[in-house]
Amino acid sequence: MSFQTGVLIDLAVSVRPDDVSGSSAEYPDRMSAMEGRLQSQEDEITLLKSSLADALRRLHLHDQLIPLLKQQLIADSMFKPSTYDRATQTESNLGGQDRVPLVQTRAFQSLSLADALPEADPLAEDSRAKLLRVQGLEEEDEELGDPAKVKEPSWVSTVEEPIHPSTIRSLQREDPQEQTGSNESLSSAPQTPTSGLSAPPKDLSSSTRSGPLSKIQEGEKKSLCVVTPCSSASCFSYSPFLVATMRKSEGVIIDLFLILSLAGQSIKMFIRGRPITMYVPSNIQNYDDLKMEPPVEKLELDWVYGYRGRDCRANLYMLSSGEAVYFIACVVVLYHINNRTQRHYRKHTDCVPSHISMAAPHYQCVSALCALCVCVCFLSQPLQPYVHIWDSSTLTTLQQIGLGTFERGVGSVAFSFADAGAFLCVIDDSNEHMLSVWDCAKGTKHAEVKSTNEAVFAVEFNPSDSSNIITCGKSHVYFWTLSAGSLTKKQGIFGKYKKPKFIQCFVFSLTGDVLTGDSEGNILTWGKSPGDVKTLGKGAKETFQIMRQTRAHDGSVFTLCMLHGGALLSGGGKDRKIIRWSADLAPERECEIPEMFGAVRCIADVDGEEVLVGTTRNAILRGTFSDGFVAILQGHVDEMWGLATHPSQDVFLTCGHDRLVCVWNTEEHKLDWCTTLEEYGLCADFCPNGDVVSVGLSTGRWLVLDLKTKEVVSDYTDGNEQLSVMRYSPDGSFLAVGSHDNFIYIYTVTESGRRYSRYGKCNGHSSFITHLDWSKDGKYIMSNSGDYEILYWDIAGGCKLLRNRYESKDREWASYTCVLGFHVMGVWLEGSDGTDINALCRSHSERMVAVADDFCKVHLFQYPCPKPKAPNHSYEGHGSHVTNVRFTHCDSHLLSMGGKDTCILQWRVKRGGMGDGSGDRQHHAALTSTSSLEPGGFLRRGGGGERGRETRLVLDGPCTAYISANVVRSAKDLWHSV
Repeated sequence: MSFQTGVLIDLAVSVRPDDVSGSSAEYPDRMSAMEGRLQSQEDEITLLKSSLADALRRLHLHDQLIPLLKQQLIADSMFKPSTYDRATQTESNLGGQDRVPLVQTRAFQSLSLADALPEADPLAEDSRAKLLRVQGLEEEDEELGDPAKVKEPSWVSTVEEPIHPSTIRSLQREDPQEQTGSNESLSSAPQTPTSGLSAPPKDLSSSTRSGPLSKIQEGEKKSLCVVTPCSSASCFSYSPFLVATMRKSEGVIIDLFLILSLAGQSIKMFIRGRPITMYVPSNIQNYDDLKMEPPVEKLELDWVYGYRGRDCRANLYMLSSGEAVYFIACVVVLYHINNRTQRHYRKHTDCVPSHISMAAPHYQCVSALCALCVCVCFLSQPLQPYVHIWDSSTLTTLQQIGLGTFERGVGSVAFSFADAGAFLCVIDDSNEHMLSVWDCAKGTKHAEVKSTNEAVFAVEFNPSDSSNIITCGKSHVYFWTLSAGSLTKKQGIFGKYKKPKFIQCFVFSLTGDVLTGDSEGNILTWGKSPGDVKTLGKGAKETFQIMRQTRAHDGSVFTLCMLHGGALLSGGGKDRKIIRWSADLAPERECEIPEMFGAVRCIADVDGEEVLVGTTRNAILRGTFSDGFVAILQGHVDEMWGLATHPSQDVFLTCGHDRLVCVWNTEEHKLDWCTTLEEYGLCADFCPNGDVVSVGLSTGRWLVLDLKTKEVVSDYTDGNEQLSVMRYSPDGSFLAVGSHDNFIYIYTVTESGRRYSRYGKCNGHSSFITHLDWSKDGKYIMSNSGDYEILYWDIAGGCKLLRNRYESKDREWASYTCVLGFHVMGVWLEGSDGTDINALCRSHSERMVAVADDFCKVHLFQYPCPKPKAPNHSYEGHGSHVTNVRFTHCDSHLLSMGGKDTCILQWRVKRGGMGDGSGDRQHHAALTSTSSLEPGGFLRRGGGGERGRETRLVLDGPCTAYISANVVRSAKDLWHSV
């Protein structure tokens, strides 16, 4: 490894291996691989130390020749006195000869010490021979150090490259290639001072990406730093060659301080302290002048796929408008069951965990908001939960109750009926399950009391008396009385009946009795009984006891629904039955829900005959006992990751941990079909012909499904770890399969996507594959991995790793889903840890990019987005980390998929006011705009960097550098001396 002055080496960062989860016992292969990588890093450090020592030796030789060179220059000036005219950049001969342009003189064209000596001068021959011997030593060392004997630019040839000013203050640049006449920029990021190459590009990241370099002396962390002068003109006029100073303290090398100005061609971003190099495309002439603006397009929530029934109770109601009210994620949905339209109440910012209650005659809706997990990431403590009261007709919020009062979350809520919803009862999720009654109009608390330390499942006002409140839960039924701002309770007495473990639900009969459903499958009828004088004595108060026990279901009774005529519906868990009971609890009719929909979770009365049924597998069924029930809404029941959109139709596919593969229609807003797999799916992609789709599973298997027959046409296995990405080439001739075993498997595709054969394997990533994209010509792949690598592969050339990543900077990509890359660098927030962005997707028009983050949000950025802190449109709706996003084939909609909230949101892309294409012209103009940098500036001391020993030196002009504190004084002195 030859030493080059253009290379900035950071010796202040310790070698840090990639994070490895699990113990050595669980992952012996990874531990052995880690040991190999650590050994490789030690070898690299040893090689670098040797190169550094060799470089210092050569610098010492040059320092010995500097006095001799000065002597020869003085002698030469005695024979050829001249003056230099800066304005014309010419040299004027004092002897009266013609003026010679400066750029035509060999001594000033090159910064080589040998070329600086005058020609045909006997006094300079000895010096020239010494300089040539030094250069010969460098070339000989390079040949010895490189088995292939491929000569890299020597120190002398490196400094002969044209020198240009630089300016970028927030990101770090690396110059991989010579560019004459350009005013590009170089700066240092505060995390790790580094510099770039001034020689033609040699991608060092492929060989040193395992970690930064560490100490060169025990106990001492030192830095090699670069300061860039403000302009090439000033640098040239003050010093005809580069100045290198070396200081020593107690035998330990403290700093090697280089003054250098390079044409910046790459940018470094840092994730978890790891530098990631981004090469600037050729069409961007001045990075600093790029103007980042939010896209002219915006998103509007169009449809919500899914229903939350797997872990919620009493969350499905019917309004008089013909709309069903339910919730999923952070959205309360009003779905018109006849017109098949949706409206959405979206004032919540986290999952709605409890009931939706309705108060006649206003038909208002209320839902509870649990603690904001989103804000935990940004605030010192989460926001307090509170209750929204809103009008179902206008979707306007009428009242927000309990802000700062409830602990952890809200478990159950209920409106009073007798006074048209004047009061609201709330039970929070604190240890005592505080029960409070609120005045809905004023938003003030009317009464509050500790309920119980056991779980509370339901609360309701007595329909005929708002002073009576019932609660039930684990092994209890409480009857509360509200009087004069205080609440008193009486516990229901089970007496001779077995006390069930849970009381799941209850309703009020037309006679005023309370009917409860429990975990034993019984319906218990509760009524008032006079006090037992014999047992309790004279003056004993009345009690609430079980009047009747009715066996209803095998397993728990999950829900009870009282119909208008007095009949009762009950829904079972284990037996999945819906039973209709008469007013005197005699069974009349029953039906069983298909097993694929799960157990009955909630029942809502439509018109006395027709009912809606919410199930534990997140489906809503509609029907009657005579005609049966059909699903009008279905959803996933576990975490989802796989999402793919059809290349030419309004169709998309989802898969997740519930082992379901679902195909949806975006125009008709319905599930076309679904199938259940043996393992759960994690990724998918449609073949460009649109006939088949490939689904990657958790075991290394991947399947190819026919969209028409729904059958598996191909079944393959690659490795034994989960697959994370499937991607067809643009013409459909190849399929790339990214795995957690660090490999990308390439298959050739024939017979319209029904036959596959292994073509090759991409081996080079040091962590699991996360994302990949094909180039537009179908010959190359760009891939990301779990340790934040960006690698490029030549698939047509045999799945070879392209070690010179600079050559791929101008390559065009058929899709852009990689989360790391120059074109999407601006989507990352400052301080991101590398897992904050789960997925992104560029639109087919290449105007915008959608981002799915770990904070329940969907973002829309302009594309390309290469600058940090880029403005964007942000949208809420998900109640969990957003796992994936995809645009439909015509960019009319964006699909986003939640993880734990099992919700799919369909966003309509609303075009801005630039539909005539002016937005495109303005967009591309911003990317190619240039500006001239003004030379000059002075050195001043800025604020401290991220490291304690760093001091920021800000050059008022185009330069910024980060230098260790022990070299600040010498840096100032050196700057002024130059």
